[in-house]
Amino acid sequence: MFHEDIFSVCRFNCCGALWDRWKRVWKGNGERGRKVQFEMEQKEFSLFPYILRYKWYYLAGVIVLLLVDMANLYIPQFTGEIIDGLTEERLDFNGVMPLVWKIFAAGAVMMLGRFGWRFFIFGAARGIEYRLRNDMFGHLETLSARYFNSHKTGDLMAHFTNDLQALRMAVGPAVVTAFDAVVMTVMVLVKMVIYVDFKLTLLAFVPLILVAVGCYFYGGESKKRQTRRQEAFSALSDKVQESLAGVRVLKAFVQEEEDFRAFEKASVNSMEKNLSVVKLRAVFGPALDLVTGFSLLLTLLFGGRMVLAGQISVGQFVAFNSYIGMLVWPMIACGDCINSFSQAMAAFQRIACIFREQPDIVDKVTDVSDRSEETVKGEIDLKNLTFTYPDGQDPVLKNVSLHVREGEMLGILGRTGSGKSSLADLLLRVYDCEEGSLLLDGRPITEYPLAVLHRNMAYVPQDNFLFSDTLEENIAFGLEERISEHPELRGSIMRAAKAACIHDNIIEFPEEYRTLVGERGVTLSGGQKQRSSIARALLMDAAVLILDDSLSAVDTDTEEQILENLMELRRGKTTIVIAHRISTLQKADHVAVLTEGELTEYGTHEELLAQHGFYAHIYEKQQLEQELTAM
Repeated sequence: MFHEDIFSVCRFNCCGALWDRWKRVWKGNGERGRKVQFEMEQKEFSLFPYILRYKWYYLAGVIVLLLVDMANLYIPQFTGEIIDGLTEERLDFNGVMPLVWKIFAAGAVMMLGRFGWRFFIFGAARGIEYRLRNDMFGHLETLSARYFNSHKTGDLMAHFTNDLQALRMAVGPAVVTAFDAVVMTVMVLVKMVIYVDFKLTLLAFVPLILVAVGCYFYGGESKKRQTRRQEAFSALSDKVQESLAGVRVLKAFVQEEEDFRAFEKASVNSMEKNLSVVKLRAVFGPALDLVTGFSLLLTLLFGGRMVLAGQISVGQFVAFNSYIGMLVWPMIACGDCINSFSQAMAAFQRIACIFREQPDIVDKVTDVSDRSEETVKGEIDLKNLTFTYPDGQDPVLKNVSLHVREGEMLGILGRTGSGKSSLADLLLRVYDCEEGSLLLDGRPITEYPLAVLHRNMAYVPQDNFLFSDTLEENIAFGLEERISEHPELRGSIMRAAKAACIHDNIIEFPEEYRTLVGERGVTLSGGQKQRSSIARALLMDAAVLILDDSLSAVDTDTEEQILENLMELRRGKTTIVIAHRISTLQKADHVAVLTEGELTEYGTHEELLAQHGFYAHIYEKQQLEQELTAM
C-alpha cells in the first residue's frame, strides 16, 4: 500500500483530480470531503496524524541512519590505527589487511544504509505529501462559494505546489538532516574524547558554540523572509493564471504591454523576496565555514604541539582532523535544516488557514446515509423570501412569494441585478436563506441532504464551463457511470445533444463526439458551449432543471427548437428558465418578473401582456427589434 501511495504521487495531476473529485461531489459522493471536514471541526489542523501514519517507516529510517553514522564514525579510527601501526612498525601487510577489510565493510554498510534511509524517510515524506494534498483538496470541496469568491485560483494552486513541497522537504530531507546533525555531532565528540584527547576536543568545540547562537537568530529572520517569499510566489502564480486564462481578451483590447508590465512587477517582487532569502543564506553559510575553519586551525596548532610532545600519536592526530572535518557537515546541515523548517513553518501556517475555514453550507440532517436514495418531485414554494449576500449590505431579494407546481415551467424575467441568478443560487443551496422561506415538496430545502438536492437538480449557468476533455465526456459529466466503462451511454448522450440542437455541429467535427474542446471549451463558439451545457443538464433527467440565461447565444430559430424539445422532454418535471428575451419565456406556464429584488408581476404570457407593465414593454420592444432585423 505504501509503495502505491508513493508512485501515485508521481502520477498525481492536480487539475485532472480536481475535475474528477468535483464530479463525485456534485453527484453526491463527497464522503471523503465530509470526513475531512468533520475531522477539521473536531481539532486544530496538525501534521502529527500524518507523521504518525508512517511512524514505522520513520523508525526504520532512523535506525538505518544511526547504523550509517556509526559505520562512518569508525573509518577515521581504522585509518589512524593503520598509520600508527605502520609508523611504529607494529603492522605488516597481513596486519593491515584486516583493518582495510573493516574500512571496506563500513563503506558497504554506509552504501546500503543510505539507500535504506532514503527509501524509508523520503518515501514517508512523499506519502505524507500525497495524503495531505488529497485531504486539503477534499476540504476545499466542502467550502462554500464565499471562500472561492475571495480567494484567487493562482493562490490556491500555490498551496498545492510550493507549500506542499516545503512541508515535504521538512518531513523528509530536513528530518534526516536534523537527526544526522545532532547524532553525528554527539557521536563524533564522544569519539574524539575517547580515542584522542578531552582537552583538545573541548578546545576545538568551543568556537562551534557560536553556531548555536547564530542559528537562533537565523531561524527567526529566515521564517519571516520565507513567508514573504511564498506570498510573492502565490501572487505571481495568480497573475500568470489570470493572464493566460484571459489572453484572448488581452489581445482583443491590445493590452499585452500593460499586462506584461504588471507581470514584470509581480516577477520582480518574487525575485526580490527570493533574493532576500538567498542573501541571508549567503551570509550564514560562509559564517559557518569561518567558525569551522577557526576550529580546524586551533586543532592544527595545539594538536601539532601535542604530537610533538608525545601526548598523542600521529595516527590519533590524523583521525582527530578527520573528525573535525566530519563536524563540518553538521554545521552546514544546521543552516540548511533551519532554512527548511522556516520555509515549512510558513507553508504550514498558510495550509492551516485553509483547514481552519469552515463551510457556510452544510448538511443540517443527521441521517444523510439513510436518505441517500431520496428523490425530489419538484414542487417549489417561496414564502416572503428575503435574501442578502453574506458580505452584502442590502437585500437582493425582498419578500418574494410564489408557487411552482410539480411539472410546471416557470419563467423569470428582470433587469440585470434584479436577483434572478440569486434565486437560482438559493435553489441550489449555494447560499442559504432564512429558514422556512424556501420549500421543496412542502419541506424546507435545508432538510434535504446536499447530495440528494444536487442529484435531483440540473443546472445550466450563465458562464458555461466546459472541461478540457472530449465533448462526450463533458455532456456525460453529471452521470455516475463513465463512458469508457459503459459505452451504451453514447446513445443517451446523442439524444441529449439532439435535444439541445448541438448534434449537427458535433458530427461536423473530425473526431465528432470525441473532439477535445480545450480549456474551458475555448475551441467552441458561445452558442455551442451553451448548447453543450444544456445537453449535459438534459442527460441528467433531474426533477428540477434550472436554465440561467442559457439561450442568449443562440439564434431565435434554434432557441425555438430547443424550447420545443424542452417542453417534450421535461413533461411532468419542473423547469425554471431565467432569461432576458421574451421569446424564451412565452411558452412557460407562468412568468415571474423581478424588479430590484421584488416580485412585481406574475402570470401567464397573455396575462402579463394584458397588464401593460414591464413585461409587456419588453415584449413590444423586442418585437420591434425583430421586425427591424427582418427588414
